[in-house]
Amino acid sequence: MRWLDWTIVVAYLAYVIWDGVRLSRGSYNDAEGFFLANRSLPWWAVGLSVMATQMSAITLVGTTGQAYDDGMRFLQFYYALPFAMIILCVTVVPFFHRAKVYTAYEYLENRFDLKTRTLTSFFFLISRGLGVGVIIAAPAVILSIVFGWSEVITIFVIGLTTTFYTMFGGVRAVTWTDVKQMAIIFVGLAGCLYVILNSFPAGFSVTDGLNLAGATGKLTTIETSFDLKEKYTIWSGLFAALFLFLSYFGCDQSQVQRFLTAKSVDQGRTSLLMSAFLKIPMQFVILLIGVLVFVFYQFQQPPMIFNQFEANQAIERNAEGYGALEERYKQAHAGRSTAATEFIEAKRGTDASAQESAKSRYLEANKEFAAVRNDAKEFIKKTNSNDSFNDVNYVFPTFIVNRMPLGLVGLMIAAIFAAAMSSISSELNALATASTIDFYKRHFNPDGTDRQFVMFGRFATAVWGLFACVVAIYATNLGSLIEVVNKFGSYFYGSLLGVFVLAIGIKRARARGAFFGLLIGMAAVGIASNYTEIEFLWFNVVGCLVTVLAGYLISLTTE
Repeated sequence: MRWLDWTIVVAYLAYVIWDGVRLSRGSYNDAEGFFLANRSLPWWAVGLSVMATQMSAITLVGTTGQAYDDGMRFLQFYYALPFAMIILCVTVVPFFHRAKVYTAYEYLENRFDLKTRTLTSFFFLISRGLGVGVIIAAPAVILSIVFGWSEVITIFVIGLTTTFYTMFGGVRAVTWTDVKQMAIIFVGLAGCLYVILNSFPAGFSVTDGLNLAGATGKLTTIETSFDLKEKYTIWSGLFAALFLFLSYFGCDQSQVQRFLTAKSVDQGRTSLLMSAFLKIPMQFVILLIGVLVFVFYQFQQPPMIFNQFEANQAIERNAEGYGALEERYKQAHAGRSTAATEFIEAKRGTDASAQESAKSRYLEANKEFAAVRNDAKEFIKKTNSNDSFNDVNYVFPTFIVNRMPLGLVGLMIAAIFAAAMSSISSELNALATASTIDFYKRHFNPDGTDRQFVMFGRFATAVWGLFACVVAIYATNLGSLIEVVNKFGSYFYGSLLGVFVLAIGIKRARARGAFFGLLIGMAAVGIASNYTEIEFLWFNVVGCLVTVLAGYLISLTTE
C-alpha cells in the first residue's frame, strides 16, 4: 500500500475509536442506555445496524472468494430471508417489545423456568462467541497480506481494537457507528465494481465477461435438484435457510437486541423489512464482484496460491517442487486465456457449431487450469503439513492490494474493516448483554445497581473479545469463512428456534419438555453432523423439529 491508502485506513480506524467513545456519553451508568439505547433509535438506523451486524467482513472477503470458486449459487441461501422477516414482524417483534425484556431469553423464565432460560442463553453465548471468532478472522486475512505479519498478530489487532470502543460505547455507539460504516461499505463496493469493469482488456465488454462466467456455470442462481447433500439449492434456500433466518433474527440476541432498541413496534418491524429487501440485491452485487474477479483473471495471471504466507513457507521447504508447479500453472493459464479469447470471438459470430466447439475447448482449458491449481493446493498441504489449508478467503484481498489504484485500495480495506468492526461490535455487545442480564444479574447479583451491571457488561465485552480472538486463530483454514460462520450457527440455531416455538406457539408445552427438548435437539444435530452426509443448512430443520417434537411429547407426561 502507498501513503494515501495508509492515510485513509489509519484515519478511518482513528475516527471509529474516537466516535465510539464520544457516543458513549450518557450511557456510563445507565443499564438500559448501555444495553438498549433507552429504546430510542429510529427505524432506519436500526435497519442499517441489522444489516451491518449480519454482513461482517466475511461477506466481503468470504463471499467474493466463494463466488470466484463456485459462482453465484450461494445467492440461493438468501431467498427465504424476506419470508422470515415478514413472519418475525407479525410474531416476535411485537411480542418482545410488549414483554419489555433486555434479552430474548428472559421471556423463557416467565414461560417455563430459570434453568430453561439459562441453558438457552448459554447455547447462544457459545454459538455467538464462535461466530465472532470467524468474523474477526476475515479482516485479519487482509492485515496479514498488507503487513506481511502473522495472522495471530493481526487477529488481536482488529479484535482488541473493536473490543475497546465497544466496551465504552454500548449499543448506542454500536448502532450509530454501524450506520456510518454501512455508508463506507456501499461506496467501497461501488468503487470496486467500477475498477473491475474498467480493467477488462480493450474491446472486451461486460457481456463478454458474463458469457465466460456463464459457460463455466458461475452465473447459476437457481439449482432445482432436491438433494440434502447439496449445499445450495432452491430447496435449501427456501426451506432450510428459512429455519436459520427465523432463529437468527428472532432468537439470537445479537439481532433481537437491534430491534429492541427501536422507538416502537412499528419502527422495529420496518427496520427488519428494510434489511430483508436490501440484503438480496446487495448480496447479488457482492457475489457478482467475485465472479467478475474470476473473469478478470482469465486474461491476467492470478497467483497460483493466493495465501502468500503459505506459499512462501512451501517455497522455503521445496523450491524445486513449487517451481515445477508454477511452470505448469503458467502454461495452463496461457492455454485458458487463449481459449477464452477464441470462445468470445466465436460467441460474437453466428456460427453455432463454431461457438459450441470453442466453448468445449475453453471448458477443457479451464478444467486443466483448475486441476493444476488443485495440485498446488495439495502440494501446500503436504509440504507445510497443513491438512486444513484453504486459500479461498485470500482471493479478494489479494486482488484489492495488487490490482486496485491508489486511494481505492485504502477505501476498500477501510470498507472491509467497517464491515468487520460493525459486526464484531454488535455481537460483542449482545454477548455482554446476555452475560450480564441472564447470568450476572439473575444468578449472582440480582439487587445490583445499574452502575454495577454496566461495569460487568464492559468486563464481559473484554472477556468475549479475547475468547473470539482465540477462535479466530483457528478459523481461517476451515474453508470459506461465509460457510464456516453459518455452519457454526447451524449447529445451534434450529434447536434454539425450537424452544421459542414451544414457548410461543404450543400452549401445552412445559418447562421440563422445553429443557430436555433443547438437549435432545442439540444431540440430534450432533448425530446428523457426524453420522450423515446432509449439508449444514438442514441442521436447522433437524434441530427445530426434533426439539419441538421431543419437547411436546415430554410435556404430555408433565402436569
